Amino acid sequence: MTQLDDRGLRRPPARPEKVAAGEAVEVTMTVNGAEVTVSVPARMHLADVLREHLGLTGTHLGCEHGVCGMCTVLVDGDAARACLLFAVQCDGAEIVTVEGLGSADEQHPLQRSFSAHHALQCGFCTPGMLMSSYDLLVNRPDEGLDEADLPEQMSGVLCRCTGYRGILAAVADVAAAYPDGPPAPMNCGERTLVGRGSARAAGGPEEPAADAPALPQEVRVPTGAPSATVEVTSALTSPVDQVWPVLADFERLARCLPGAQLVEVLGEDRYRGRATVALGPVKLSFEGLAQVVEHDPDGHRMRVLAQGADASGSATQAIIRLAADQDAGGGTSLRADVDLFLSGRIAQFGRALAGDVSRRMFEQFADAVDETARTGSAPETTGPSAVAIAAAALRDALRRRLSRIGARMRSAVRRRT
Repeated sequence: MTQLDDRGLRRPPARPEKVAAGEAVEVTMTVNGAEVTVSVPARMHLADVLREHLGLTGTHLGCEHGVCGMCTVLVDGDAARACLLFAVQCDGAEIVTVEGLGSADEQHPLQRSFSAHHALQCGFCTPGMLMSSYDLLVNRPDEGLDEADLPEQMSGVLCRCTGYRGILAAVADVAAAYPDGPPAPMNCGERTLVGRGSARAAGGPEEPAADAPALPQEVRVPTGAPSATVEVTSALTSPVDQVWPVLADFERLARCLPGAQLVEVLGEDRYRGRATVALGPVKLSFEGLAQVVEHDPDGHRMRVLAQGADASGSATQAIIRLAADQDAGGGTSLRADVDLFLSGRIAQFGRALAGDVSRRMFEQFADAVDETARTGSAPETTGPSAVAIAAAALRDALRRRLSRIGARMRSAVRRRT
């Protein structure tokens, strides 16, 4: 039962004095105007809770030592390093992140000024710069804010690519336009903020992320040029009359895909699923929909449309064509042609890397299909996880890059000699 204090406000439950190292603690905060309760380890810092448990990935992590300022947020109205605060320290606190400052439809004056002055290049420091400059303009020194002092006043957040000129000009413009302080954060209000599998009780059943976009009733065919095109042909030892039943059974097919999980059969050849993809430091959990739009059991051909969205705004769409043909040796030639469309954070990675990760996943998928056809049941695991596959692709991409750099250096040395 909820306990209320003398003012009729919610009274937080008594907190234990000590908890075990891995024990979860419930923390209730107001984040961008919405009250949320998360169950997290006592030593988890606020930045990880915002990003991994609430899906608010606008708060960036850099040094995680309180030096770079990338993770700056407002805690009870004052700027603070989210990487230096344990989440349990923020129980009952009011947190504002860059997502609460303004929205795409109604940007805060600071955001508009940063855009007008192109006060960003890679954009990684921008959330910290925005929150730090907001704190500066609201709590400006009593003697006023001199433009000449701005470099020192803004030195708490490091930028590695713009030279600060556009940033300082943007802050100076807002300071001049709002001498009594800028408007309050414009995107704070009641909303549902539930983390990606983390705002549930520790050890409880996993639930879909409530802040993920609602799934459509049918998959739309992507338009325009794909982000990457993948063509993979694999030689399977099993004959085609054993392989095709695996492909035709979507539940077994889904179990063969690394990182994928079939959640619900919706009927009319539509399926709801979940997939985890990792590219370097970016780990995304997609809630998605797949629809079989063509199915030719005689020709052993099928076409599948798929789309998924992550709580952070990343989205994928894919057109997948599968074809199974009997080869001369009695096995099966399994061909997968995929047009991949990416948007959001995941689209920041190049076509080559996205294609390489997808290619490796379909190679692993072919191995799992072969094992399923041979044994009669889907494998409990499909070999390396999607995370391991992505890591291997990253290593190979880096190895190729270093090889090209080495070749250019050797060529330059030969020219000099």
